Amino acid sequence: MRRILVYLLLFVGFLANAFGQGSDANSPATKEDVARYFEVVHSRQMIDQMTAVMSKSIHQMTRDRYLKNKDKLPPDFDDRESKHVDQMFKDMPWDEMMQAMIPAYQRHFTKGDIDTLIAFYSSPAGQKLLHELPAILSESMQAMTPILERYTETVKQKVNDEFAQALKQSNNKPN
Repeated sequence: MRRILVYLLLFVGFLANAFGQGSDANSPATKEDVARYFEVVHSRQMIDQMTAVMSKSIHQMTRDRYLKNKDKLPPDFDDRESKHVDQMFKDMPWDEMMQAMIPAYQRHFTKGDIDTLIAFYSSPAGQKLLHELPAILSESMQAMTPILERYTETVKQKVNDEFAQALKQSNNKPN
């Protein structure tokens, strides 16, 4: 009898633990859960990579604009502007922005979801995805850019044609 009672207590304890974990997995993700996810997906390193790309792009854009107008600008303008761009990215409140994102993740993911994502991104395939994703996105953007440019030009032409047609019709109407 005592042995049955011990087994019964162990069984009930096991069930309580199993059900407790199930409900725990369905509970909202905590700040700590999301922070672990950010760590596993190397969020900070991704931000640094993204910042480098954005900075390079803005530097190039400001440099091009300077070269077009350099006869109208002070000689040290290019250097000053370059320093401003660098300082802008240095002063960007990245950590504060990351913290501001956490509630959105908590609203959309349960603890179980985050644990599953962490398990995937901790796996070799997940790590490979994280490593290859910047190159994949870059190559994808290069491949899509001509398509987007053609489409944008088509849409712009259609809007211009419709606008011209509407103006023509409104000019033909008697006052």
